[in-house]
Amino acid sequence: MNPMVRRSRDSDVEVLVELTLLAFVPVFDSFRELLGPAIYPIIWPDWKKAQREAVETLCSSSNENVVLVAEVNGVPIGYVAYGIRSKDSEGEVLLLAVHPEHQDRGVGTLLNGRALEEMKAAGVKLAIAETGGESSHAPARRSYEKSGYVGLPLVRYFKSL
Repeated sequence: MNPMVRRSRDSDVEVLVELTLLAFVPVFDSFRELLGPAIYPIIWPDWKKAQREAVETLCSSSNENVVLVAEVNGVPIGYVAYGIRSKDSEGEVLLLAVHPEHQDRGVGTLLNGRALEEMKAAGVKLAIAETGGESSHAPARRSYEKSGYVGLPLVRYFKSL
């Protein structure tokens, strides 16, 4: 498998939405378990709808963010979306998803590497990526660490009222 990386096209949107929904099932299952029935539905009443809308927004031609797609034989298997805040010289990975059948094969690292190359070429001085600390985010953490990101341990708390 030798993925090719390219810019997203309008025709990719539905495939990227479906890929995202498949890739994020373990993440949202984990969130549901960790947060419990009182908090989880407040934050994510419909995570699939929220993810669909996020992908559609990121892929919109009116959006200034960049979406890079990894494909094999013309079929998208993963993507990374990033944005650049030129006034701050910062770039941020907004979303990274790899189809479950292609995870742990270097696709995320390939996408991260290409995004970092493009950010650097655009004058970015600091790249930022955010992911979870629990087991469902382990593939993303490995990808970011292989790409040279340094993690800062943070804890975010939630309480239902």
